[in-house]
Order: sequence, then structure tokens, then C-alpha cells
Amino acid sequence: MEYRSPVYHVISVPIDKVKPNTYNPNAVAPPEMKLLYDSIRVDGYTMPIVCYYDKEKDEYIIVDGFHRYRVMMEHPDIREREKGMLPVSVIDKPIDQRMASTIRHNRARGSHNVDMMSSIVKELHELGRSDAWISKHLGMDRDEILRLKQITGLAALFKDVGFGKAWQPAEEREE
Repeated sequence: MEYRSPVYHVISVPIDKVKPNTYNPNAVAPPEMKLLYDSIRVDGYTMPIVCYYDKEKDEYIIVDGFHRYRVMMEHPDIREREKGMLPVSVIDKPIDQRMASTIRHNRARGSHNVDMMSSIVKELHELGRSDAWISKHLGMDRDEILRLKQITGLAALFKDVGFGKAWQPAEEREE
């Protein structure tokens, strides 16, 4: 029989049958949780929750996707829109392999490359997007946007940034 990845068998599962695992070391800070909520609110669930199905308990134990699960648990608007159903792909592995899968999923997400993020901020600026728009849609605070703009070195990116007069050259003070 030909192998077929679990993602090709996504099923709709009532959230009450989905349970967190007891071993996930991953934590998401509040700003990123808000961004995840915004992502699911705007784009919907684009990735299934990866689970192991426990036949004895008739429960789906989360291997990856706990924070996507949390969004539905904590946001009635999402739960109502999705009719309390989560997209789930099931893997059938023993606990040690599920633990390893959880860690692989967490670590494989990586981190954003600073130069690439700077280029994205630059391109969004050139497309006419304001710092406020970038902050809202990319989940960045104004300081982070400023730092990314500084990396590109383009003066045009700073046209809307106000700078204080902390000092003036001596010759200007005398005039």
C-alpha cells in the first residue's frame, strides 16, 4: 500500500473531543497569541491540528497545534463561526514518537530572518502601507518596525518618524 501523509485525511472533530497533551514545552507570548487569533479570524484555520486518536477514551490528543486549539477555546466568535469543530489530521504513533513529533513541529517553525523581515517592511512601505498598518497586520510594535527600517538604511523609510532635538551643534545654538 502506498504511503499517504496524514494531511490528506483532515477530519472535522468537535473541540470537546480534542485534549492537550501533557508534555508540550512550547509557549507563545501574548502578542503572538493575539496575532494567531487575528490570523485565524481573518484567514480561517489553514493548518489542521495534529492529533493522536485514543480509541479507549474517544479523544484526540494534540501533538501539534495547541495554540490554534486555544484560540477556539478562548474566543467564542471563532468557536461559533467554526461551529465548534476543529480540522484535525491524525497520526498513529506511540507516546515517545508523539513527543518527538511535538518537538520537531515546534523547532521546525524556525525564526524569521531579520534581513528578510526588513525587506518585507521596506516593500510594504513602498506599497504605501503605514507603520500602523504594518504593526496591526504583522503583529509588530513600532520599535521593531523602526529597527527593521534601520537595517535597510533607506532614508525614505523614516520620512514619517519624528526625531527629538536632544542636542544641537554649538554653532547652531550661537545663532
